[in-house]
Amino acid sequence: MGASASSPATAVNASNASDGQPASPPSGCPMHKGQRKGCPVTAATSDLTSESKAHTVPAHQDRAYDYVECPVTGARAKDKESLDPSNLMPPPNQTPSPDQPFTLSTSREESSIPRADSEKKWVYPSEQMFWNAMLRKGWKWKDDDISQKDMYNIIRIHNQNNEQAWKEILKWEALHAHECPCGPSLVRFGGKAREYSPRARIRSWMGYELPFDRHDWIINRCGTEVRYVIDYYDGGEVNKEYQFTILDVRTAFDSFSAVWDRMKVAWWRWTS
Repeated sequence: MGASASSPATAVNASNASDGQPASPPSGCPMHKGQRKGCPVTAATSDLTSESKAHTVPAHQDRAYDYVECPVTGARAKDKESLDPSNLMPPPNQTPSPDQPFTLSTSREESSIPRADSEKKWVYPSEQMFWNAMLRKGWKWKDDDISQKDMYNIIRIHNQNNEQAWKEILKWEALHAHECPCGPSLVRFGGKAREYSPRARIRSWMGYELPFDRHDWIINRCGTEVRYVIDYYDGGEVNKEYQFTILDVRTAFDSFSAVWDRMKVAWWRWTS
């Protein structure tokens, strides 16, 4: 599950790249072993545009580590440290919504995905943040029979999907290990659920189902921005690892390098 139909894994020895690095504990945790070292290739000023850098650290990531639990002690930042000093209230996206039927966790999990221009990694939303985000998109919880356990499972599935997507991206990026030995980092991403990719449309014309979601991820390859397209397909029952999605991950046709990568992988798959 989660394997990409266009993944170069069968043709490239990318075992080290495809095995996502385990998420490091948050700062201050007794398990913390130091931050991710800077890459000598990117020690110089990055070629990223100022607009790209503005997206590098979204607002919800600024204080994300206030809500990341330590795997040893289970401790989080003290309540006082989690309050907005201007009004002594928790951040809006962690505040229970009006008429919310049950309490949701505000704990957040650190991912294995490096943030561009940062020593930290991306941090996943909490159950409460996810609930509030769905409400902002027009979801009516009273129309669904949903429970606390459902929200717990939704977050685990969401996080697993992202971890699988990053592993697939690392397989593609193994093709460029010589030019970016320290590996890529994620600059920004966006959902395009109703903007089906050309590949997804062609598959639908052939009788296959359309993906239920699509994301575009922009990664930093040691100073070069590269766009990846990720189509999410329903893979059936959720397994014990919270995996059920089949991912189709590939570089977008934005450059000659991306086209060449796709051609090489297609040839390797055809001849293997």
